[in-house]
Amino acid sequence: MDITSIDFLVSLKGYVKNANDLGAPVYAPEVKKSISLADGNGANQAKIIWGDTRTVSAGSNDDLDLAGVLADAFGATVTAVEMVGLIITTPTTNGNALNIGGGSNPWISMWLATGDGIKVFPGGVFCNVAPDANGLGTVTAGTADILRIANPGGAACDYTIGIVARTA
Repeated sequence: MDITSIDFLVSLKGYVKNANDLGAPVYAPEVKKSISLADGNGANQAKIIWGDTRTVSAGSNDDLDLAGVLADAFGATVTAVEMVGLIITTPTTNGNALNIGGGSNPWISMWLATGDGIKVFPGGVFCNVAPDANGLGTVTAGTADILRIANPGGAACDYTIGIVARTA
């Protein structure tokens, strides 16, 4: 399977207007980044794009095995060797934040230490992309290949995830 294109687009844009003696100045900060990836296993490339909308039961974990368990949209098993990008979004209807990271045999390359992670709050988004030759880090089958999505709350929570990776 050849990837035609992958685009990450992240943008923050705002407008603040306030009157003063000389008129009505406008402050318009904008922070944006666009990253495009081609087919391959090198810098600015990827071989895997995988996505899903999932539910985590109350007080449970959804452990995603990045090396040899997930199936792509065509039914083929995907085996990530190096992560390039990760995006997780949650609906506003979730009753609590989801915890990303940790667990047994965790993929921790983008975290500072084992056990680190991040919360994705209801209606929130988390995105991390590293298009360089090293990506977000190596996935090691059997020892460092689990991405845990934990729900510490009392009700089921949904999330949508996108993973971009290399196979070598």
